[in-house]
Amino acid sequence: MHRVTIYYKDTDAGGVVYYGNYLRYFEAARTEFLRERGAALTDWIDRGVLFVVVRAEVDYRLAARYGDVLAIETDCPSLSGARFDLAYRVVREQDGVLVATGMTRMACVNEAGRPLRIPPEIREILAGGSPRKETGSGERAE
Repeated sequence: MHRVTIYYKDTDAGGVVYYGNYLRYFEAARTEFLRERGAALTDWIDRGVLFVVVRAEVDYRLAARYGDVLAIETDCPSLSGARFDLAYRVVREQDGVLVATGMTRMACVNEAGRPLRIPPEIREILAGGSPRKETGSGERAE
């Protein structure tokens, strides 16, 4: 779980978290999700394997404000040949209220941007821990 403290720089003129910042929070949460499971993305970049966002969604439930501490839970509900989805739940720690949900669809590509099958080591990390849905074996990234 990744935690974010909301600072003044994160908010709009009304003291509410600027909507676009949630994508930054998701990026940090997914990086930590993978790192905590032994997948340092910099190691994969050095091997010519990149993970890019091809789709992003955010559903805003309640305004987060300056001073809040948000806990971001990350899960991998879907995994295929060259892509996977990560789902996010953003909860305000102070009272456990759901602030936002979201997802990013990630594609595995080479340095030229061509789709690659997700390496077995990453596939194992993504598939571990909770039920996953395999959506095909030869799919190309969107």
